[in-house]
Amino acid sequence: MKFYIADAFTEEVFGGNPAGVVLLDEGSDFPDDERMRQTAAELRYSETAFIKKLSPNEFQLRYFTPAAEVDLCGHATIATFSVLLKTGAIEDNQEYVNHTLAGNLTIKVQHGFVMMEMAKPEFIQKIESEEALDRLYSVMGLSYEPLAAQYDCSQYVRLLPLILSTGLPDIIMPVKDRAALEAIQPDFPALSALSEQYRVTGVHAFTLDREDYGVTAYCRNFAPLYDIDEEAATGTSNGALTYYLFTHQLIPDGKECTFIQGEAMGRPSKIHSHIRRDGEEIQVQVGGNAVILAQGEIFI
Repeated sequence: MKFYIADAFTEEVFGGNPAGVVLLDEGSDFPDDERMRQTAAELRYSETAFIKKLSPNEFQLRYFTPAAEVDLCGHATIATFSVLLKTGAIEDNQEYVNHTLAGNLTIKVQHGFVMMEMAKPEFIQKIESEEALDRLYSVMGLSYEPLAAQYDCSQYVRLLPLILSTGLPDIIMPVKDRAALEAIQPDFPALSALSEQYRVTGVHAFTLDREDYGVTAYCRNFAPLYDIDEEAATGTSNGALTYYLFTHQLIPDGKECTFIQGEAMGRPSKIHSHIRRDGEEIQVQVGGNAVILAQGEIFI
């Protein structure tokens, strides 16, 4: 099997979020689950995608962290379809179907840019009791303080942590400003226990404090329950954040968002998203560029 290392949500190597991309040989099936997990652990990246080609326009992807399989991974999907494009396995300016455990999702490739449809946005839980808020922010190395953001030029809306999913459940956690975002120092064992309690992948912290109004929010992401202390770019989490901002009326229908993540890791990433209402349905897309760093063969 061929494998690639690709940096997603960036146009430069050593930026963005690296992912392993493993292309199954033509006509072969996935290795057993434990062998794929071991391969992901050996490659040592937060996620590795295993790709089975079903037809010229359909692919099945399975995603493994070093610890376990997950339903969906945004940056590994961006990396995968960028690799498929750069190796000639797919064509530019086309649509493809990505079969995942989170559903069958549409991928649009346009001028080398990969935009992926996220799973249907899902509200799971609000974290609002004083005890729960104090515990969450304390685990993240901060003190909780009430937050509000302005919309419609005159009104303010209270910002609370919500558990949302556009493929994977995360705690979407607002913080006051970029200084608070930079100050986050999680107690990782406690965060793993908290993630297990809430049945989430991890915590996606964000702030709307920004000088560049081309940026929607600055973010950091932590998922130690899955052996990922911090990630430089997370597609599913920023999809959920897009939904969070939309439900709080902080962004309008049809909004194109830009999120900056990974600066604390020295791997700045730029994640784009788009949200629109179609009747009763809310559709979220997340996209970006990726570059290939290395390639080789896996003998299993």
